[in-house]
Amino acid sequence: MADVNRGNRPLSPHLQVYRPQLTSVTSILTRITGNALIVSALLIAWWFLAAATSPEYFAIANGLLTSWFGDLVMVLSALGLWYHTLAGIRHLIWDNGMMLELEQAEKLGWFVVIGSAVLTVLTIIIV
Repeated sequence: MADVNRGNRPLSPHLQVYRPQLTSVTSILTRITGNALIVSALLIAWWFLAAATSPEYFAIANGLLTSWFGDLVMVLSALGLWYHTLAGIRHLIWDNGMMLELEQAEKLGWFVVIGSAVLTVLTIIIV
């Protein structure tokens, strides 16, 4: 027989008491950065397409991508690219059955977060 009190129970009680862990947050950020990189790739493809189309159209696209907003998008794209790359390396390490203990997994998480920030700063300085 169906549970008549089904509507009185909370849908997800674990969401009210769950404390996000570094490994879960970094996993979620990996998915977010992957999707954000698709948007960045589309912007860069649009810039190349505009360059191949006409000087007027390229001026519009280049104006957007070289503005403060375009600079912000490109810096965040570099951060996302480094983060996504380092998180992918972390997952390759885990796929080989290494560093799966909680303490080591958290160290890898911090390595991904700090490493992506450092590599982004180096990219800005070099480029």
